Amino acid sequence: MTAFSALTTTSSKDSADQLGTALERLIPEPIGIGVFEVEGGANKWEIGAYFDEAPDEAGLALAAAMAGAAPFAVSEVGQTDWVAQVRRELPPVRAGRFLVHGAHDREAATGARYALEIEAAMAFGTGHHGTTRGCLTAIDRLDRIGVRPLRIADIGCGTGVLAMAAAALWKRPVVASDLDPIAVDTTRANFRANGLGRAGMLYCAPGFKSREIQAKGPYDLILANILARPLSRLAPDMAANASPTGIVVLSGILNEQADMVEGFYRGAGFARMWRHIDGEWTALVLRKRSGRPL
Repeated sequence: MTAFSALTTTSSKDSADQLGTALERLIPEPIGIGVFEVEGGANKWEIGAYFDEAPDEAGLALAAAMAGAAPFAVSEVGQTDWVAQVRRELPPVRAGRFLVHGAHDREAATGARYALEIEAAMAFGTGHHGTTRGCLTAIDRLDRIGVRPLRIADIGCGTGVLAMAAAALWKRPVVASDLDPIAVDTTRANFRANGLGRAGMLYCAPGFKSREIQAKGPYDLILANILARPLSRLAPDMAANASPTGIVVLSGILNEQADMVEGFYRGAGFARMWRHIDGEWTALVLRKRSGRPL
């Protein structure tokens, strides 16, 4: 049986999300929809839909135009075992002492110090992206140099991989929040699948805009793998919710954006501990200037 793909790109997350939602209303309905940030694409987003019959190309064109996206490229594709393909393309990933793997690779996790199981079909954060690897590596290094945070938050948690890493490593409950309810549900499922269900305190909220999140602070460690501009806007809130010795680990930052983001945090009272570069992406590890030197 012939299947069809429809692919396009846009230059903002808002328009990509708008288009992804519009695709759900098409007739015939797509059997799958994906919205992804293009790695190294400087805020370029790809939107794809798959159909088991010929799609409504006029409907696709209208949806793309309304979202300000490029016209869809529609192609016929052969039958594909998508699950098998995803598994081939997403092998286990090591970052410090962490091993992130799918359920199909549990055997590869045998003997790993901290194995985290994440399914590829879920929200952002499978460990394969340079931003996630950089944050996991930073968490591992913080522990190795003696950092022992008591209160931890993961802001914009995606799949919850960073929150789970911190909970597994430091044996502490972790606040995890995201403005996307699907991400929060995904994080909850991942915490349970990894035997960490009681360690996750989960909230659906943008940034720190939740009384519960604020009440559980101030935080000794804040993790945020988002994007450069939202991170920059969050700098004052990060400072307000970090403890006097608080550390932040920030990523979703292209290398050329790192100075800009660090500048906002320097202005909010943070100083650099180090930077971690993974390909085109930078993770910033910063500490409040009132904190004791390491």
